[in-house]
Formats: sequence, structure tokens, C-alpha cells
Amino acid sequence: MTEQVQEAATPLDAVKLTAALAIMIAGLAGFYALPWPIWARWLVVLAGLGLGGVVGVQAHQGRVFWQFIQSSRVELRKVVWRDRDSPSTLHVALLVFVVVALLAMFFWVLDMGLGWLTRLLLDQGA
Repeated sequence: MTEQVQEAATPLDAVKLTAALAIMIAGLAGFYALPWPIWARWLVVLAGLGLGGVVGVQAHQGRVFWQFIQSSRVELRKVVWRDRDSPSTLHVALLVFVVVALLAMFFWVLDMGLGWLTRLLLDQGA
């Protein structure tokens, strides 16, 4: 029988998350503050986001988030995707497009009707 040890967030984790956020903000601010060419400023932004992400993953909440991402990828591999050539896939896709088009028309008519009613009630013409 295996036991899982639950880690708790410490005050140091709050410092790590604050530092990660500060690094990311500094990278974004560097884009506007530095008089460098645009490609260099984009590198500063990407470096700030990357370094901030690395620092953020060192905190407890970051490790929990990273474990969530990893387990999501494992679950995604378990999904059975339909063949594109399958007739049922094409029928379902067509049905989705038809329902979306019908709902779009319904909400457009509803919007026009409510707009007309609002103008009529506010006495702004009709």
C-alpha cells in the first residue's frame, strides 16, 4: 500500500510566486522601456515569461499545476479519436454547422426584435 504525502504551501512559495510575477512584468515592461530593435525587445519579453515560468514552477502551486498539465497529457492520449473519413464524423460535423447557423439566425432575430421593442418603449421611433 502506497501513501501519498501531501505537501503544503509555505511562505517561501508566496515569495517564489511574487518573484515569478515580478520577472514576467519586468519582461513586459522591458518591451516598452528599452530603446532596442523590436526583435531584441521581443526576446526580452520571451525571456521574462520563460524565466518567470521556471521560477513559478518551483513553488508548490506551480508544481501542482505542472502535475495537472502532465496528467492532462496522459488522459489526452487515452482519448479515442474518430476517423475523418467515417460517415458519422461528417454527419455530426454537418449537424453542428446547421445547428450553429440556426441558433445564429434565431439570436439575430431575437436581437432585432428586442431592439425594435426597446426603441418603441423609449419612444424613439418605430
